[in-house]
Amino acid sequence: MAVMRVLQAILIVALTAVPSGAQVTTTPAPAPLPRAPIPYQTAPFAWNPTADYIEPGQDEPGYRAWLLRQPWRAGFVQAFHRYLAAAEVAGVAPTWQLLRTASDWRRCGADPFEVPPAQDWANIVNTLRYVRDYVVPAVGPVEPVSVFRNEGLNRCAGGAIESVHQSMSAIDFVPLRPVDRDFMIRRLCAQHQREGPRYTAGLGFYTKLRFHVDSWKYRTWGRNDSGGIACAKVELAPLVFASAPAPHGPPVGGANTPARATMPPTAPTAIPPPGTSTLPLKDPLSPL
Repeated sequence: MAVMRVLQAILIVALTAVPSGAQVTTTPAPAPLPRAPIPYQTAPFAWNPTADYIEPGQDEPGYRAWLLRQPWRAGFVQAFHRYLAAAEVAGVAPTWQLLRTASDWRRCGADPFEVPPAQDWANIVNTLRYVRDYVVPAVGPVEPVSVFRNEGLNRCAGGAIESVHQSMSAIDFVPLRPVDRDFMIRRLCAQHQREGPRYTAGLGFYTKLRFHVDSWKYRTWGRNDSGGIACAKVELAPLVFASAPAPHGPPVGGANTPARATMPPTAPTAIPPPGTSTLPLKDPLSPL
């Protein structure tokens, strides 16, 4: 009897014993920890050059909100867009982006957008022509980040007293395609050296990828990443203002003046004659 018990015990041990390397556990393995997401600004595909200059309120939703706050603004924007279309420069950049004021608009208590006085509209035409014909072919599409600044806003934002942003000849841009800053400077300077005198084009470079174009006076400023002068060879040319179709009837004051804020103006009805441009008159964000 005792022998039988010993044999049974040996048999049980033999059947239940499994080599340690082949042990099977019924406890589920812990799920792998999720990988930390790559921050957007460091992802290799990220490219958002406007992030340093455009904040909420001066983006597309901000433009739509600004437009709706004063119903009479729609007529002013539409008249300005039709003016650009008549001059065949309406497609260089979306019209609503050409209404951006200073990047420091919020700190200065100003509006993020403003329709400039109609008498200044002609000053932007040659600037846009130069950008269309020589800037975009050199570095690809660009986005305006600051255009017209009234005198008070220009002073608050630290602009030069003689800044031609005040007369709407100047536009600050950033490139929309990934580009090395020094490469961008070399390409723009080369074009400016050849073609800038005909447009009396000014070209300036700020930190990062922001650059300035105007059609007021042939000149350059700014430095490259090595600390040298960005465009080393420039000869000054006589001052020549842009020429463009004269507006017939649009308002002569800015869209954000205090008087107009209290008494909405009559929307302009006279625009350059239709048929003077093959460009479409409808801008994706122009009010209709």
